Amino acid sequence: MNVVILCGGLGTRLSEETQVRPKPMVEIGGRPILWHIMRLYDRFEFRSFVLALGYKGEIIKDYFLNYHARQSDITIRMKTAEVEFSNPAVEDWSVNLVDTGRDTQTGGRVLRLRERLAPHGTFMLTYGDGLANLDLKALLSFHRAQGRIATVTAVRPPARFGELRVENARVTEFAEKPQVGTGWVSGGFFVFEPQVFDYIDDDMTMLERAPMERLTRAGELAAYHHAGYWHAMDTLRDKQQLEAQWAAGSAPWTS
Repeated sequence: MNVVILCGGLGTRLSEETQVRPKPMVEIGGRPILWHIMRLYDRFEFRSFVLALGYKGEIIKDYFLNYHARQSDITIRMKTAEVEFSNPAVEDWSVNLVDTGRDTQTGGRVLRLRERLAPHGTFMLTYGDGLANLDLKALLSFHRAQGRIATVTAVRPPARFGELRVENARVTEFAEKPQVGTGWVSGGFFVFEPQVFDYIDDDMTMLERAPMERLTRAGELAAYHHAGYWHAMDTLRDKQQLEAQWAAGSAPWTS
């Protein structure tokens, strides 16, 4: 099954990093967040990826073109220019790198992949900046059981600030950055049937707006509730939090 990862946005809220690299290439623990996302799918045996490139897409192409060499020991025979790789520690992935336009919106990027994806049926999709300890096989099973065109993963994001409960001017409870208790939002992990392409107009269509609204009105959008860990890397502060979790050896998205 194909897994589409949208990798083409500008990432303006993380401009400290994205001035020199596309957002999916911002590193967590010395590896691009894109690699962490792909490892999440790999753990559930989804290993065929289609990366929808845009802004600074050549950096992602270069990363994967040189990936095998970077993960291997190399012997170079200078006279003959022969190169031998040994002890490669590489994943068994198929990675399709597709330029979907620098200024194309999220829905437009998906639409540009129609000819590649539609013949193969159901496909999964996510963004190149979000991590979760999501059971992706359970998500797929849920989608199939619903029999709808699209399924979105609903999450409750962590609060940005500590929560205080006060009675008579006295703090009775202090919760440091608790998970939001009410209100589910899109966590960005989708499953789609090929009919979803009919709900996208053109390059300027944002996936999160008209297509989702039309699917909702048609009764074709299901929601899979994930109450576990989820974190999007929108800002430098988010990156630092993810780095701290990785450095502490407690990165929730790896379990």
